[in-house]
Amino acid sequence: MATNRDIFDRIAPGWYNFRHWSIFRSELEALAQRWRQGRLLNLGCAHGPDFLPFHQGFDLYGVDFSPEMIKGARRYCRKFDLTVNLSLADVGCLPFSDRSFDWAVSIATYHHIKGKEEQQRALSELWRVLAPGAEAFITVWNRWQRRFWFKRKEVTVPWRTGGKALKRYYYLFSYPELEKLARQAGFEVVESFPESSYQHRFKFFSRNICLLLKKVD
Repeated sequence: MATNRDIFDRIAPGWYNFRHWSIFRSELEALAQRWRQGRLLNLGCAHGPDFLPFHQGFDLYGVDFSPEMIKGARRYCRKFDLTVNLSLADVGCLPFSDRSFDWAVSIATYHHIKGKEEQQRALSELWRVLAPGAEAFITVWNRWQRRFWFKRKEVTVPWRTGGKALKRYYYLFSYPELEKLARQAGFEVVESFPESSYQHRFKFFSRNICLLLKKVD
C-alpha cells in the first residue's frame, strides 16, 4: 500500500504548477512584516511557494519528506533567486539542534500526520527547534468546513494524475483540538483564526484553521 510520501512524490510534478503561488500569501506577508528578520524554518515546504514573502532579511530553511517535492523546491528557488537550505526530513524528527530558529511556518502539513502520538511528536519537535519567545504559524484543514460535515475525522482525498486517483490521507482537526495539542507541546496560542479569504462571522466553519503560536519556557 502506497504511503503518503509515495503519493506526494507522484503528485509533485503537477503540484508545482497547481500551487505555484501560496494560497496564504497575505497571511505570510503580514508575518514577514511582523518578524522582519531571522532564521526561519518552513516545515513541509513542498516546492517552496511559502518562502517568497520572506525573501528579504531572513535566513531560510525548509524540510519536506518527499524527495520529489524537495527537487521541485530547488527548481522554484532557482526561478525566484531564493537562497534556501533544504533538507529531506520528517517533521517528527527534525535534523536541527535545539533552539535553532527564530520563526517557523507550516502550511497544510500537520493534517497529513496519522495518530495522536505522531501529531504530538511533530509539534514537540517544532517546539524543540525554536528559540525561547519564537513564533510559529501553522495551518490545517478544518473538520467543520461544509464539505466534511458528514465525514469522519480521518479521510482520504483523491488527486488525479495520469488517469489514476491517488488518495492522500488527512486528519481533520477542529479549532479546540488543534489548540489543545499545541498547548500540550508547550506553546502559547497567540491567535487562532480562519484564512483571510473566509468572510463569514463564525470562524468554526472556515476551510482552514490558522494558529499563531509562541514558544514559552
